[in-house]
Amino acid sequence: MQTKLEHNFLTDFEANQNIVHKVCRIYTTNQDAHNDLFQEIAIQLWKNYSKFRGDAKFSTWMYRVALNTAISLYRKSTRKIKTQDISELAFKIKSSEYDDTEELQLKALYGAIRTLNDIDKALIFLYLEDKPYREIAETLGITEVNARVKMNRAKDKLKKILNP
Repeated sequence: MQTKLEHNFLTDFEANQNIVHKVCRIYTTNQDAHNDLFQEIAIQLWKNYSKFRGDAKFSTWMYRVALNTAISLYRKSTRKIKTQDISELAFKIKSSEYDDTEELQLKALYGAIRTLNDIDKALIFLYLEDKPYREIAETLGITEVNARVKMNRAKDKLKKILNP
């Protein structure tokens, strides 16, 4: 039988699981890595759920755990040998009716975000989620003023990467 803690966790997690998918999308380049990171974040959320005091919204806490887990695993993965994703090499036939402009822009944006450092990635991610600077600062454990300054610098970096 499911305990009340398990039930509450599953309810909260299912209501906010898109947060985890979005974090995975920023920190991974293929579906297998996405699935692995999603599973690891879910495990970390469950392991720490009993410590969640409710001082902040569940979604804010979830962002923090998800980002910290992703950053930790990302740092570990940079010590491994880099391989190239086979899907980047695959031959693709494009339909003349399909306008892939938006898709290409999103790929370029995510590619540019992946080149940023860990904190800048998290800042841009939360910004794209329309989180207020107060919540961004709380999630990342920095001051609101520092979040604004870092955000402006991260935006400038992205502009330079996307518009060389």
